[in-house]
Amino acid sequence: MQDYEERQQARRERYEARAEKLRSEAQALNSQASDMASAIPFGQPILVGHHSEKRDRRYRGRIHDTFGRAYANEQKADYYEAKAKSVGTGGISSDDPRALEKLRQKLADLQRMQTMMKKANVIIRNYPPHLWEGELLKLGFTETQTHVAIYPVQGLKPGFEPFALQNNNANIRRVAMRIAQLEKEAERETTETKGSGYTLREDTEQNRVMFIFEEKPDEETRKLLKSNGFKWSPTRSAWVRMLNANGRWAANCVKQKLDAMLAD
Repeated sequence: MQDYEERQQARRERYEARAEKLRSEAQALNSQASDMASAIPFGQPILVGHHSEKRDRRYRGRIHDTFGRAYANEQKADYYEAKAKSVGTGGISSDDPRALEKLRQKLADLQRMQTMMKKANVIIRNYPPHLWEGELLKLGFTETQTHVAIYPVQGLKPGFEPFALQNNNANIRRVAMRIAQLEKEAERETTETKGSGYTLREDTEQNRVMFIFEEKPDEETRKLLKSNGFKWSPTRSAWVRMLNANGRWAANCVKQKLDAMLAD
């Protein structure tokens, strides 16, 4: 758990550092563009037909481009700041040591909601309207959920429409399948396969399949890795991607091509 949190924190800090660098560059570019613009007298138009026209237009164009680069860096800085804030908030990561625990709780919540919605529909079909609110609150619905169920948007009937039950049921199946997949992955052990100049490792603790090279791979090998979804991880000194069925399939493709390249 500590290792997972440390990696999350390191990822957050990388995004923050990138945002800070871009923000600093944007400020420098803004200052540069402002200094360039200050050389032009306020309100001075381009002197059309004058010998300085072309030079003046090029100079003003560079000012415009510099301001544009500053703005682009500001936008990128905003993007990475948002990325930093979102670390750990994007759902249940398979890297999380508590992923199975969290998914089982999520599955239980979805199943409970499915049962509650069905009971709510029975109440709304068979009970007088003045009892609906109290009965739905007894089932465990919040006041907001109860209000939405009793007073739906125009065109819908009170209660939970079939599509709501179908969507929730689809989520139940999806989460159950993910739990089964993670349970299967948890039974696996870390394995290593040696190749010529590389090691292919399926690391169950880090949830990554990775290629570790004895020396920096050449450009052709790097292109092969990238085209199969592998990314360089400085912290692991390896080319990695998520350890799942797709990751194993991609790793096998890369291994076969690497072995063929080395055999030629």
